[in-house]
Amino acid sequence: MKSTGFTENDVPDQSGKCFIVTGANTGVGFETARALAQRGARVLLACRDKTKAQEAIARIRQITSNADLAFLLIDFADLSSIQAAAKRASLEPRLDALINNAGVMAPPLMRTKQGFELQFGVNHLGCFALTSLLLTKLSETPGSRVVITSSVAHKGARFDWDDLNAERSYKRMERYAASKLANALFFFELDRRLRAANSPITAVGCHPGIASTSLGRYMGALQILNPIAGILLNSADKGAWPTLQAATGIIQPGGYYGPKGFRGIRGGAGEAPRSTDAIDPTLAQRLWDVSIAATGIDPGLSSVS
Repeated sequence: MKSTGFTENDVPDQSGKCFIVTGANTGVGFETARALAQRGARVLLACRDKTKAQEAIARIRQITSNADLAFLLIDFADLSSIQAAAKRASLEPRLDALINNAGVMAPPLMRTKQGFELQFGVNHLGCFALTSLLLTKLSETPGSRVVITSSVAHKGARFDWDDLNAERSYKRMERYAASKLANALFFFELDRRLRAANSPITAVGCHPGIASTSLGRYMGALQILNPIAGILLNSADKGAWPTLQAATGIIQPGGYYGPKGFRGIRGGAGEAPRSTDAIDPTLAQRLWDVSIAATGIDPGLSSVS
């Protein structure tokens, strides 16, 4: 039976366009980079491990021999690395979309180089920093997009505003969910501010459903489900469909896209539901201010009343 919703087959020709895909050496990020390269795009694989990125590039070129690919070194656990990567990326002749895909899920308590709790630091603050630093470059290309990856886990999430850095307590899945709520609030607020500024950039969100990828490497015993995950969950290539729709399809500014199948877990992509907290302007404003204070990076967009 034909899948309903947006799939990889719906990605239009991308010749002449340039995309950055973070975390592109594996999983949904790899499949996104592969699909875009097959449609003729130049793709910068933004990863922290050069060897793994080069292996990913070689795999894509086995499929598309003339793929226009480049490695962009970036470590989302280090703000200085993000700043250096943004400078290198800004040297590209054009940038059509930044696809924020990289993330970590449920690790033991760990911290970024600047001392932030790893999931909040990588999943949100790293995304906030790179996006903010590339807005000027993106604004040079009319119709450019910022894609931010959230998760079904954002629903029901809460911030402990007095302990964002997990100095007092740490429950790994609660912190993961909070980081994904932060992603949802970020693209919601970014969209509001971009539109108020009459920017040529569109902000949009997506989620991959529940995909069987290496993101769950810290889940321990739950990894025994991997042999049957293909039956229950999205594969990585199908998990990329919402990302591809958000990056290349017909979308609503500030929209949120995910699988339309069973409980939003799998299937073709389309508009996805989000929690009321994810569209709360007060929460979004507070997170925006906290993010600027934490990173020292200001996107330079005025607040929206």
